[in-house]
Amino acid sequence: MGKVVGIDLGTTNSCVAVVEGDVPAVIPNRGGYKTTPSMVAITEAEKRLVGHIAKRQAITNAENTVYASKRLIGRNWESAPVMAAKETAPYKVVEGPHDDVRIDLRGKLYSVPEIAAMILVEMKVIAEDYIGEPVEQAVVTVPAYFNDNQRQATRDAGTIAGLEVIRIINEPTAAALAYGYGKKMDKMVAVFDLGGGTFDISILEIGSDEVFKVISTAGDTFLGGEDFDTRIMDWLVQGFIDEHNVDLRKDRMALQRLKDAAEKAKIELSSQTEAEINLPFIISVGQNEALHLQSVLKREVFEELCSDLVDRTIDICQATLDEAELVKEDVEEVLLVGGMTRMPFIQKKVRDFFNREPCKGVHPDEVVGLGAAIQARALTDDGSTMLLLDVTPHTLGIMIAGGHFEGLIPQNSTVPTSRSKIFTTIRDNQTAVKILVFQGEDERASKNESLGEFVLTGLRKAEKGQVEIEVIFDINADGIVSVAARDLETGMKQSITVTASSGLTESEIHKMVEQSKDYMVDRRESEEFEAARQEAERLIRELERMYVQVEKMVAGSEFGNEALIKARDLIENAKQAIELKDLIQLKDSIETLKRTQRMFKGVLAK
Repeated sequence: MGKVVGIDLGTTNSCVAVVEGDVPAVIPNRGGYKTTPSMVAITEAEKRLVGHIAKRQAITNAENTVYASKRLIGRNWESAPVMAAKETAPYKVVEGPHDDVRIDLRGKLYSVPEIAAMILVEMKVIAEDYIGEPVEQAVVTVPAYFNDNQRQATRDAGTIAGLEVIRIINEPTAAALAYGYGKKMDKMVAVFDLGGGTFDISILEIGSDEVFKVISTAGDTFLGGEDFDTRIMDWLVQGFIDEHNVDLRKDRMALQRLKDAAEKAKIELSSQTEAEINLPFIISVGQNEALHLQSVLKREVFEELCSDLVDRTIDICQATLDEAELVKEDVEEVLLVGGMTRMPFIQKKVRDFFNREPCKGVHPDEVVGLGAAIQARALTDDGSTMLLLDVTPHTLGIMIAGGHFEGLIPQNSTVPTSRSKIFTTIRDNQTAVKILVFQGEDERASKNESLGEFVLTGLRKAEKGQVEIEVIFDINADGIVSVAARDLETGMKQSITVTASSGLTESEIHKMVEQSKDYMVDRRESEEFEAARQEAERLIRELERMYVQVEKMVAGSEFGNEALIKARDLIENAKQAIELKDLIQLKDSIETLKRTQRMFKGVLAK
């Protein structure tokens, strides 16, 4: 079996890692970077761009460049994050056919899992180039507070990308695995994970026997670096309105330039006390007048703009400790994960809350990918003794009379687990019950995430409350939920395996898988042609230089003239193959050019 990799599919950046020997390592991309921007673009020529190359052209192609798509994955159309993206994103967010989200790029609609798959394909290619063999399996990380639909959408993205996702694990849990890997310790650890789009806090026990047990987890799947960027953008927009009475949000290119400048200023303010923002010719007004944006953002102003966002993370930390029935003093180490934790204000708030200096021994951008690779190794190595005991982040239960939500498996229950509860009929002579399965924390079932439904029939007719039905919930280590209902009197049983929805049908996924395969074939052929083109052009330059010297040596001889004519024809054939992008002809030309090069070298050596 080939190598199994770990992939951190991030909101802002993604990375891929592998364990070789006993050493986990993040794999650099072709540019030498260990993280790749989670950005996808479609050019005017309908070419797909992913990563750094997509980010570099985002300003000039703002409407067709997607960033932060992870915030939309697995969400339904009317959710607040989707409505926010619809209003503020430079790319077009539209309603899909299954109450899901689609993104319009140059007139073609892409599902969010499809966009995520493009990023995963890039991670797959980076890994294959490094390892030197096909990569077909991966462990992929998600925010701890993702619900089942968001997790299923991430699995579907893996499938579309040609990857078997052997396990989905939570990002803070992955970070803890990387922190504790190979160390003998008994510690209670808090992982404070504030990335580009999401926030998670997890409390774990790390045992010297390589057991990693999650005690409690919580988070906000719409709180991250993107929101900090937005605060800077809002500040810049308002300042521009005050000065020029022009709203920059109405221009997509200006909006993308603002986004880019806000992100740069945010990063700069982690090491400097002020950041200068200078955007010449940001927008044109009237006939020939161009306006410029110039501003200086001080660190204290930025902290004031974002103080409520940071306070939200601290409030969630307190709630997580309360849920675990722990106090701050029980936490022996605090890990900072995610790019936003470089912000000094956040470090200070975390330090003040936990009354201890956060650990600086993990790389905030790489630690999650490393943990995913470690989990991948543990799942595929029969000799591994590492054990991960994770929790379900949301309560699982059913709708009961009055539309209320009755939880059966509480939030933060260690998985795998099974729970059951006995209910009774609510109407006289009731012969069937519909079991509606939900996930969430609200007392009203309709406010939670619907996971599925089924009907138990054949109940005996009796007065309400006389027939007892046992409902059993079971959740395995992969987070797959099974629900069964049983008539206690007759033993009659009905059950379902809850399959969360990503908003895609099986046929849509199959079609996307085939398209992804075609893309990979085209990409490999394109890369192969590019390598051949570079080699052919090198040979052509060398032969043309040698041609002049050989021509002087063999001028007048019949053999020499024929050889020179043949060499010139071979060079022209190679140039034609490059122009026609004919890979087969180009490969043949390279071989003949090499033979001619050897012959020329022989002539010149005499």
